[in-house]
Amino acid sequence: MAITLYFGYEKRQVIQALRFHFISRKEIRLMLILVNVFALASVTLYALKKITPDAFLVGSFLWIILMISFWFILPFMVYRKAVTFRHTFTMDFRDDGFTLSHEKGSRNWPWTALQSYLESPHFFHLYFDSRSFLLVPKNGTDSDGVLALRNLIKEKVKKG
Repeated sequence: MAITLYFGYEKRQVIQALRFHFISRKEIRLMLILVNVFALASVTLYALKKITPDAFLVGSFLWIILMISFWFILPFMVYRKAVTFRHTFTMDFRDDGFTLSHEKGSRNWPWTALQSYLESPHFFHLYFDSRSFLLVPKNGTDSDGVLALRNLIKEKVKKG
């Protein structure tokens, strides 16, 4: 079975996928949970008059900066630095592996090169390791192609 996708990247969708990537990382999720627990504790302590308004404002400011960083700054920085998102590609998926082609060349990978995958609303995230991944847009094919690709990826790669 062969599935071929033709695609370019849409900025809004890529930013959303990068947010999904960052939030799905275990270490970032743990840090966000701890920061939110800290924020709730500081609200409670402030309401009980155990800390000063200055300490509460500093904690709140740090919480806001962290949330802005993960939601806006990091995804936009990655998008701006990666020229990959400004090109068009062809991607072929077969039983033995997949190929990513561009006007300047192509690259083949066996399915065993992938460590895991995730699915977000607009993309399949194919992970080579914890930091290196490909975003494969679902809009490169019709709904039947997306279903066939989803089934092929589920068969060949473990879910992350």
